[in-house]
Amino acid sequence: MKPQRQTVHYRGRVVTLTTDEVTLPNGHAAALEVVHHPGGAVAVAVDDRQQVCLLRQYRYVADGWLWELPAGKLEPGEPPLATAQRELTEEAGTRARNWQSLGSYLSSPGVFTEVLHLFLATDLTLAETAHEHAEVIEVHWVPLAQAYEWAVSGEIRDGKTAIGLVRARHSLGGPAIP
Repeated sequence: MKPQRQTVHYRGRVVTLTTDEVTLPNGHAAALEVVHHPGGAVAVAVDDRQQVCLLRQYRYVADGWLWELPAGKLEPGEPPLATAQRELTEEAGTRARNWQSLGSYLSSPGVFTEVLHLFLATDLTLAETAHEHAEVIEVHWVPLAQAYEWAVSGEIRDGKTAIGLVRARHSLGGPAIP
């Protein structure tokens, strides 16, 4: 759906904030605040011992440390798989020979246009990390079953990570929730 009118309030390095005047499917006219984001890609890297790569990452906006999967913003013209491959190498120092799509995820569709593309990465090898200066990251390898339990229990609070772990476990044939 295209807006009848769009007013740009802010244009930054990553996001743009607009007010979009639209007519909804029920005929109601609405002025919606929208945060436009280029989207991102997420890598769920699982090794041959069924351990998953999790990053313990400091997030200022979350006021502390979070468990997250390697992920990053799509660069202009970059396919989601290439983003996932790049971020796995840069953030986790890992490359994968096999990649499988786990679908996409809408981070907060009431206000954000961000779409996150999830990928399962297997058949792993070591690579050199390339953390950005603004990234504070620790790389950990955690049993997939334990990471899944953290996602279900709320220990993992990041949405893309929780959904990525659930979909990866399902794809790999993990047992269903009792």
